[in-house]
Formats: sequence, structure tokens, C-alpha cells
Amino acid sequence: MRACGCVRPHDRRRIVLTGGPGAGKTAVLELVRQQFCMHVQVLPESAGIVFGGGFPRGAAQTHQCAAQRAIYFVQRELEHMADGTNAAIVLCDRGTVDGAAYWPGPDDFWSALGTTREREMRRYEVVIHLRTPASGAGYNNGNPLRTENAETAAQIDRALEAVWKGHPRRFIVPPSSDFLEKASRTVEILRAEMPECCREVVDESAAGRRQLELR
Repeated sequence: MRACGCVRPHDRRRIVLTGGPGAGKTAVLELVRQQFCMHVQVLPESAGIVFGGGFPRGAAQTHQCAAQRAIYFVQRELEHMADGTNAAIVLCDRGTVDGAAYWPGPDDFWSALGTTREREMRRYEVVIHLRTPASGAGYNNGNPLRTENAETAAQIDRALEAVWKGHPRRFIVPPSSDFLEKASRTVEILRAEMPECCREVVDESAAGRRQLELR
């Protein structure tokens, strides 16, 4: 994260970056870390923490439900920790609502977690959905924690679109043959959500990148 001269308290806002496997979230988040100031706090993906830490990944329904419950509560605690900072933006690599797209049943995801869809949607001011590319059009399954093929990734992407439907401030970023175009669109959406006092840092970073490209 880049230094920022702004020291005043910020009105903290949570933004979710979601999308099916292979949509490019990891690359976009790295771009955010490089271009945005320290008042944007990027939270790690809770599923990565759970599965990367050795949580069993079984095909049985009981295993899948247990994993999604664990991911949900890790996500809540990550967001709770971020509430104690002076971040202007808390950028979440997925949100608590995402779990509904992975939930196998048989009971309802929301009642199993003791919450409601409406309550969880209200946790986030903005949702940015990066769409997953089709097979042969840029889908990347290089992440060692990712087990989905292109068809399954597309199904999850559609399920995520459905579970977030109705959020009042949802942006959908379509796939592009030029990933930089997709990433730039996402960065612009995020920049528009920043307070004015922090936007100059993003502008300076983008200007510096353009100068390097011209050399």
C-alpha cells in the first residue's frame, strides 16, 4: 500500500470483490495493493485461510456444510478486526453472502448460520462481481487451492450472480480478452468509492505507470 498524507478519521465502508473461480480477483487485489493508499485495507480470502490451513475438503455433504460454516465465521471475524482500523475502504475478497452459492443443503444456508440474506447483504456498501471467462477464453485454474474446471467455475459464477441479486450497489465487470481492461474497469469503480482525500494517491500511481509504459 502507498503512503497517504491524509490523517483524518474516515467513514469506513465495506466493499466485496466477488466472482467465480478464475475471474481474476487475485490479480486485481494485487493491483489495488500497488496503486491504492494505506487507507484501503484488503482482507484475505477466508476460504484460502480455511483450506490453506488444512481444513478437510471432503465431497460429502456434511464436509461441505462444515467448510462453509467455517468460512462464514472466519469472514465475519476478519471484518470485525478491520472495524478497529482507520480504513476508508475495507475490501473483502468475497463476503459472507458468497457461501450461499457453495452451500449444498439440505437445510437453508441462512438459517444454518443463524442469519438472513437481507442482514448479510446490508453488511456491504458495494459489490463488484468479476465474471469468470469461458473455457478457452482466459479461464485460469493455476491456484493450487482451486479444484474447479471451467464448466464448474461458470456454474459457481452464475450462482454468485444469483445470490447477490438485489444488492442496491452491485457492479458486474464482464470478461475481456484483455485482462488489463477488466482490471482497469475494476480499479476505476474502486477509485470512485474512495474519499477525495485519498483519490490523489491512486491518480499519481496511475500516472507513474503510464510514464513507465511510454518509455
